Amino acid sequence: MKWIAVDYGEARTGLAECDPGEIIVTPITPQIEEKSMNKAAQAAADIARARGAGALVVGLPRNMDGTEGARAGKCRRFAARLATAAGIPVYLWDERRTTVSAAAILSGNDVFGQKRKARLDSVSAAVILESCLNWRRQHPGELPPDAVRPQPAE
Repeated sequence: MKWIAVDYGEARTGLAECDPGEIIVTPITPQIEEKSMNKAAQAAADIARARGAGALVVGLPRNMDGTEGARAGKCRRFAARLATAAGIPVYLWDERRTTVSAAAILSGNDVFGQKRKARLDSVSAAVILESCLNWRRQHPGELPPDAVRPQPAE
Protein backbone atom coordinates (compact mmCIF):
# COMPACT_ATOMS: atom_id res chain seq x y z
CA MET A 1 0.00 0.00 0.00
CA LYS A 2 1.23 3.48 -0.74
CA TRP A 3 1.77 5.59 2.38
CA ILE A 4 2.39 9.30 2.75
CA ALA A 5 4.00 10.63 5.91
CA VAL A 6 3.44 14.14 7.18
CA ASP A 7 5.74 16.07 9.51
CA TYR A 8 3.40 18.88 10.56
CA GLY A 9 4.91 22.21 11.50
CA GLU A 10 3.44 25.61 12.26
CA ALA A 11 5.22 27.23 9.29
CA ARG A 12 6.35 24.28 7.13
CA THR A 13 4.96 20.79 6.73
CA GLY A 14 7.13 18.08 5.25
CA LEU A 15 5.88 15.11 3.24
CA ALA A 16 7.35 11.80 2.13
CA GLU A 17 5.93 8.83 0.25
CA CYS A 18 6.70 5.19 -0.33
CA ASP A 19 6.08 2.95 -3.30
CA PRO A 20 3.09 0.55 -3.17
CA GLY A 21 5.43 -2.27 -2.09
CA GLU A 22 6.43 -0.21 0.98
CA ILE A 23 10.15 -0.53 0.14
CA ILE A 24 11.41 2.84 -1.13
CA VAL A 25 10.75 6.06 0.80
CA THR A 26 11.19 9.41 -0.93
CA PRO A 27 10.83 12.94 0.46
CA ILE A 28 8.29 15.04 -1.42
CA THR A 29 9.39 18.53 -2.35
CA PRO A 30 8.52 21.29 -2.14
CA GLN A 31 7.27 21.27 1.43
CA ILE A 32 3.92 22.82 2.30
CA GLU A 33 4.55 26.42 3.34
CA GLU A 34 1.35 27.20 5.22
CA LYS A 35 0.69 28.56 8.73
CA SER A 36 -3.04 27.76 8.81
CA MET A 37 -3.62 24.26 10.20
CA ASN A 38 -6.76 23.83 8.08
CA LYS A 39 -5.02 24.90 4.88
CA ALA A 40 -1.98 22.71 5.61
CA ALA A 41 -4.28 19.71 6.24
CA GLN A 42 -6.19 20.36 3.02
CA ALA A 43 -2.94 20.74 1.02
CA ALA A 44 -1.59 17.46 2.45
CA ALA A 45 -4.91 15.71 1.70
CA ASP A 46 -4.84 17.01 -1.88
CA ILE A 47 -1.29 15.72 -2.36
CA ALA A 48 -2.21 12.34 -0.83
CA ARG A 49 -5.19 12.03 -3.17
CA ALA A 50 -3.16 13.10 -6.22
CA ARG A 51 -0.44 10.56 -5.43
CA GLY A 52 -2.85 7.71 -4.72
CA ALA A 53 -2.06 7.23 -1.04
CA GLY A 54 -3.90 4.43 0.72
CA ALA A 55 -2.75 5.50 4.18
CA LEU A 56 -1.35 8.54 5.96
CA VAL A 57 0.98 8.74 8.93
CA VAL A 58 1.60 11.91 10.95
CA GLY A 59 4.56 12.35 13.25
CA LEU A 60 3.58 12.69 16.91
CA PRO A 61 6.19 14.65 18.88
CA ARG A 62 6.38 12.97 22.26
CA ASN A 63 8.64 14.15 25.05
CA MET A 64 11.73 12.04 25.67
CA ASP A 65 9.96 10.37 28.63
CA GLY A 66 7.09 9.33 26.33
CA THR A 67 4.55 11.87 27.59
CA GLU A 68 2.71 14.24 25.29
CA GLY A 69 2.95 18.00 25.52
CA ALA A 70 1.22 20.91 23.79
CA ARG A 71 2.95 20.24 20.46
CA ALA A 72 1.60 16.66 20.42
CA GLY A 73 -1.89 18.03 21.00
CA LYS A 74 -1.54 20.28 17.94
CA CYS A 75 -0.40 17.31 15.86
CA ARG A 76 -3.41 15.28 17.03
CA ARG A 77 -5.74 18.13 15.99
CA PHE A 78 -3.94 18.38 12.65
CA ALA A 79 -4.27 14.59 12.14
CA ALA A 80 -8.02 14.80 12.80
CA ARG A 81 -8.41 17.56 10.21
CA LEU A 82 -6.22 15.66 7.74
CA ALA A 83 -8.25 12.45 8.18
CA THR A 84 -11.48 14.29 7.46
CA ALA A 85 -10.01 16.21 4.50
CA ALA A 86 -8.44 13.07 2.98
CA GLY A 87 -11.31 10.72 3.83
CA ILE A 88 -8.92 8.01 5.05
CA PRO A 89 -7.53 7.14 8.48
CA VAL A 90 -4.40 8.86 9.69
CA TYR A 91 -1.99 6.95 11.90
CA LEU A 92 0.05 8.81 14.49
CA TRP A 93 3.68 7.76 14.84
CA ASP A 94 6.23 8.63 17.53
CA GLU A 95 8.64 11.07 15.92
CA ARG A 96 11.16 11.54 18.73
CA ARG A 97 14.58 12.47 17.34
CA THR A 98 13.49 12.43 13.68
CA THR A 99 14.64 16.01 13.09
CA VAL A 100 18.06 15.10 14.53
CA SER A 101 18.23 12.08 12.22
CA ALA A 102 17.09 14.14 9.23
CA ALA A 103 19.69 16.85 9.95
CA ALA A 104 22.39 14.17 10.13
CA ILE A 105 21.28 12.73 6.78
CA LEU A 106 21.38 16.14 5.15
CA SER A 107 24.77 16.98 6.71
CA GLY A 108 26.12 13.64 5.52
CA ASN A 109 25.09 14.63 2.01
CA ASP A 110 26.61 18.13 2.25
CA VAL A 111 23.24 19.91 2.28
CA PHE A 112 23.44 23.14 4.28
CA GLY A 113 21.89 26.62 4.49
CA GLN A 114 18.78 27.40 2.46
CA LYS A 115 18.82 24.00 0.73
CA ARG A 116 18.77 22.32 4.15
CA LYS A 117 15.87 24.49 5.36
CA ALA A 118 13.93 23.68 2.19
CA ARG A 119 14.31 19.92 2.70
CA LEU A 120 14.57 19.28 6.45
CA ASP A 121 10.87 18.72 7.15
CA SER A 122 10.41 16.42 4.14
CA VAL A 123 13.46 14.38 5.14
CA SER A 124 12.02 14.23 8.68
CA ALA A 125 8.77 12.89 7.18
CA ALA A 126 10.84 10.26 5.34
CA VAL A 127 12.45 9.20 8.63
CA ILE A 128 8.97 8.93 10.22
CA LEU A 129 7.73 6.82 7.31
CA GLU A 130 10.81 4.55 7.37
CA SER A 131 10.23 3.90 11.07
CA CYS A 132 6.54 3.13 10.53
CA LEU A 133 7.26 0.80 7.60
CA ASN A 134 9.97 -1.01 9.59
CA TRP A 135 7.37 -1.63 12.30
CA ARG A 136 4.92 -2.92 9.67
CA ARG A 137 7.52 -5.40 8.38
CA GLN A 138 7.84 -6.75 11.93
CA HIS A 139 4.04 -6.84 12.37
CA PRO A 140 2.69 -8.23 9.06
CA GLY A 141 -0.92 -7.40 8.35
CA GLU A 142 -1.18 -4.96 11.25
CA LEU A 143 -1.76 -1.23 11.16
CA PRO A 144 -0.29 1.16 13.72
CA PRO A 145 -2.52 1.27 16.81
CA ASP A 146 -2.88 5.06 17.20
CA ALA A 147 -5.37 6.03 14.47
CA VAL A 148 -7.61 9.00 13.77
CA ARG A 149 -10.65 8.22 11.64
CA PRO A 150 -12.35 10.67 9.24
CA GLN A 151 -15.34 12.45 10.73
CA PRO A 152 -18.53 12.74 8.67
CA ALA A 153 -19.41 16.21 7.40
CA GLU A 154 -21.98 17.99 9.51
